[in-house]
Amino acid sequence: MKRAALIKRVSGAAKANGLTWTQVASKGNHEKWRLGTSVQVSIPRHSEINEITAQAILRSTESELGEGWWK
Repeated sequence: MKRAALIKRVSGAAKANGLTWTQVASKGNHEKWRLGTSVQVSIPRHSEINEITAQAILRSTESELGEGWWK
């Protein structure tokens, strides 16, 4: 999955649910993003992200966006 597509997908879902999706830090090979007030995820700075890694990132946002929102 493309990195930009992953960020756009979470951003759209966050906006639809009235949550914020903001970049917190940008160091080294990863960026830290915060969803709402409680979920923080680390996204690699590669143009192409492994599907398994992308699914794990999407799964980690389920507590704010709802179970299985990304399927």
